[in-house]
Amino acid sequence: MRRPAAVVLVLGALAGGAAGAAGVAAAGQGGNPAAWTLSISNDGGVLAAVPVDGGSFAVSYRNSLYGSTAEERYEIRPDGSYLLVQLAADDLAVLEEYYAVPGAPDPAEPGDRRNWVAAPDPSRPAAFTSLSVAATDLGQRTVHTAGAPPLDLWTLVDDGDPFVTLELKENQ
Repeated sequence: MRRPAAVVLVLGALAGGAAGAAGVAAAGQGGNPAAWTLSISNDGGVLAAVPVDGGSFAVSYRNSLYGSTAEERYEIRPDGSYLLVQLAADDLAVLEEYYAVPGAPDPAEPGDRRNWVAAPDPSRPAAFTSLSVAATDLGQRTVHTAGAPPLDLWTLVDDGDPFVTLELKENQ
């Protein structure tokens, strides 16, 4: 079975740490969590800019194999990179089979968007300064940040060129 390039990129670099939920703040690492904006762009320029309050953000998508929603949760590091700290999904099989997380996933806390959570493989940390993802109608990739409504990435691009880049920009 062939996986999309964006998925292979994340799977090939799965991140470490049982650092927990999407609300983990970079402030605990010496960073200023209010100092960043998530810029979403493509070859045509900036499509959207979302303030990142709390030092973390998440990207959800409809998993193409299971048809259910999965989520990758990132923590902002003081240098402006971001680290995958948690995986979450509505369907347990997405975590166990698709992501092949080490250890058993846990039930999500009440109020979480997803049903199950798991830490990525700590032996394969995934830190990014820029990440290109497919923003297709089928995948319904969406950015989630504290204090802002979800941003549906697939509505920002043309179906003929659905890729966007996620990059943090320091607020001035």
